[in-house]
Parts: sequence; structure tokens; C-alpha cells
Amino acid sequence: MIQMRPGPDVVAAVIDPGVTTTAADVAGPIPGIALDPGFAPVPVPGPQPAAPGADPLSLETARFSMAPEHASVLVRGEIQDYDVASRYAMLALARPDIVGISSDPVIEALPTCGGDGPVGDWHDIRATLTDHLESEGMDGDGVALAILDTGINVAHVSRILGQDVTVDGARSWKPAGVNGNFGQFPVDHGSMCAFDTRITAPRATLLDIPVLQPKPLLALLSDAVAAFAHLRGVLDAMPEEGRSLVVSNSWGSFSPAFDFPPGHPGNYSDNPAHPFNLAVSALEQAGADILFAAGNCGRECPDARCAFPDRPINGANSHPRVLSIGGVDTRGARVGYSSEGPGRLSRRKPDVCTFTHFAGSQAFGADEPDTGTSAACPVAAGVVAAVRSQLSATELPPADLRTLLRRTADDLGMAGFDFRFGYGMVDAAGIVEAVRRRRKNGRRH
Repeated sequence: MIQMRPGPDVVAAVIDPGVTTTAADVAGPIPGIALDPGFAPVPVPGPQPAAPGADPLSLETARFSMAPEHASVLVRGEIQDYDVASRYAMLALARPDIVGISSDPVIEALPTCGGDGPVGDWHDIRATLTDHLESEGMDGDGVALAILDTGINVAHVSRILGQDVTVDGARSWKPAGVNGNFGQFPVDHGSMCAFDTRITAPRATLLDIPVLQPKPLLALLSDAVAAFAHLRGVLDAMPEEGRSLVVSNSWGSFSPAFDFPPGHPGNYSDNPAHPFNLAVSALEQAGADILFAAGNCGRECPDARCAFPDRPINGANSHPRVLSIGGVDTRGARVGYSSEGPGRLSRRKPDVCTFTHFAGSQAFGADEPDTGTSAACPVAAGVVAAVRSQLSATELPPADLRTLLRRTADDLGMAGFDFRFGYGMVDAAGIVEAVRRRRKNGRRH
């Protein structure tokens, strides 16, 4: 990923949805780099310090501006040089409009290891979580819930759920090179995630964002950057007093082999300044609730692809402005593949746990469970969407909602936070009681 400041006029053209720009328009020829002409330039909000003298790159406090004089533009390309470090240094000197060259790691869905049969089924989750939420009118109605995954097959999800499920095609998005219609992708990981959100948010409006669909290239993190830029437009189009957008991400980076090493300015796994980590902060600041699966690299049963020697919750999966979700089965026991903290961007990860390894979507066969933190994350996203159907982001900002879920969680491990369960298991009854107290005391802002 090549981050550039080509001048306010060019940045303004990229920001304007009515203007078509290409990578060549933004970057021109760059010696030693083959630009990807199929990747449309993406505007990147510029981080600003929250107060005079504050750190502008603090993921916790930085503010973001899309003004052309502050924003930058991201294009994608490939360094055509065996000596990447030398080419990197040469470009930094030769092109002052290039403000950063960052890794673009392969991103993958998070199915899990194992072979164990399901523990309980999705009806158990409805009884434990959904029934409590619906008693307070929390069902996801009116909330946009984006599934960034392999794409959704609504016919399959509708059949297994026994209710009609649709996607909002007008607000869905797919990368260049992805073939297929929204809601009609093959039954796969994304259909599982869509099903699992509907367990706890049966009336949420699904947005299909198939960033993990096969393309001529592997799915890359830059596709997620572009998806988040699209979602910023979706959020900005909502009335400010009623913004409700939940973003579910059951994917991540398994290996440092696709990344620059920690400490390198282009690193992703440990670097708050990486363009995607900044894009996550900017979207959350605008009012989105963002959830990531913690990953399936737990010590007892790690996925075979897990290649980080320690601290596998990395990059945006460990971001301080997201909920990082671990997994427990329907009996409340931690599943052995659920990644443990500390996280790389924020130590206190995972945040909370929800259910996984249950009989549900049948996306991988009638007898196969919905597994991994890939299933736990959309279950939690549905809980967040359910809350949002009663409290918009204006009434309860994303940071406050994260705090509410942590404080009401059922503590399962050591007293307080621990690196296995986070703050504990999401507790729908506790959430409902906290919302009722909030209303009774008149604290809606």
C-alpha cells in the first residue's frame, strides 16, 4: 500500500464520489513499483491530535479529518525489486509526495481446527441471549450490520433460519475483480457469519462486503481499507442523530511472513500508524461499532496456519477501538483454539467472549458446527446491533457501548480481566438491566 499526498486538488477529486480517478492520476509513474490499475484510489482521513501537543497517532484519542489538506490517498502496487529495503529507502528520497509504504498482508477467514462435534445449537443461544434482548425491544431493527467476509448466500441462510433474510445491495460493496451478486455468493464462511448475526439480531439489515472472495490475487488488507472507506460513506449518509452501523470481521492475518517486521514503518501487526489501523480508528470515531474475531491460535488447539511465535492477536484484531471477541461453547467453557492475549496494539485483548462451536448455519455441512472465533464474533455483532436498535451511536457512543459490554460481562476466568476470557462472557440480562437503569436515571447522552 502506497500512501500519498499528491496535492489538495487531487485529494479532493478522490474524495468526491462523483469523480473517477485512477492510480495513475494520483501517483503517475513510480520507479520500481508496478501500480495495480484495478485498485481505485482510496481517501484516508488524516489523524489530528485530540488536544494541542497530544499524539496525533494515538489509536485511543486521535481525531480524523477528511479535509483535502489533511487527508491522503492510498494506491496499491508491487515493489519490483529483490532488495525491497533499498527500493523503499530510494523512494522515500525521490518522491516526497509518498508519505508511507505499508505492508499489504494476505487476510484470511478464521475457520478452526478440530473435528469435535457441536456443543448445543443456535436455539440455545437464542434462549441465553436473544430472548433477554427482545424483552427490551432489542432486535436489530433499523441497524445496518456489515459482514466483511466471503459473501452471503441469503437463500441458504433464510432456509436454515426459517425466516426471510435479505441484504441491502445498494449499501453493499465488493472489490474490483469479484464476480457475483450481493446475497448470492456460494455458501461458505460468510454465510455462516451472516446466519450467526441473525441469531441475536433477527431484524438487522445485512450489508454484504465480500472482501475474502477469490480473485486473481489473494484477498489483501488493502481490500479491507477500501471497504472501510465505503462504509464511512454509508455512515455519513445516515442522519447524525440516528447513526447505527455495526461491522463484523471474522478474518485476520495469520503469519508475519506477509508483513514488514515490527518497528518497520510499513509494519501492520504492531503499528498504530498503518493505514488500515488508522482507517479503523476513523470509522469508529464517525460512529461505527467494529468487532473483530480474536483468532484461532489458542495454545491448546491452534490453527495450522498460526505462525506468530507469541501474541497472535495482532493488527486490527487487537485495536483499542474495536471489540475483540474470544470463544466459549454453549456450556461456558473456553474453546481451546480461541486466541489469548495480550494483544499487539492493545494489551487487554480479547475484550469479551461469546458462543461458538454450536450447530447452526450448516454452511460446511449438516453435521458441522459453526466454529472458531469466526462464529463468536458475529454472535457478538448481533448483540451490539440489538442494543443499537434502541440506542444510536449519538445516544451511546461506540466507546461507551464497549464499556457497557465489558462491565456487564459474566466473569469466567480470574477475577476481573484476564488474557483468556477478557472481561468475560457477554451477558444479555446484564446488558438489559444496564440499559433500563440508564433510562430510569435519564442518562441517554
